[in-house]
Amino acid sequence: MSKIRPLGNRVLIKRSKPQATKGGILLPESAQEKPKEGIVVQIGPGSVDENGHKEQMNLKIGDRVLFSSYAGTEVKDLGGEEDYLIVEEKDVLGILS
Repeated sequence: MSKIRPLGNRVLIKRSKPQATKGGILLPESAQEKPKEGIVVQIGPGSVDENGHKEQMNLKIGDRVLFSSYAGTEVKDLGGEEDYLIVEEKDVLGILS
């Protein structure tokens, strides 16, 4: 698990691994489109509105989510093996069931 803890209304998402094509061909990493889904592994405490009230986060750890293509900031864990993405909760398009 990553040691990164998102702040505000941001979430840390572990990006899903690329899959083989429908024909079973696995493309080189440079030619693959990055997956737009992943698992929420950490959530921030939420943001504070203009009146000083804390806003509730809609996502929870373990949610499988779909996010926009250019959302967030890519980060690697301290070991450099896992790809993570830090996004604002508003950039998450939906929860997959």
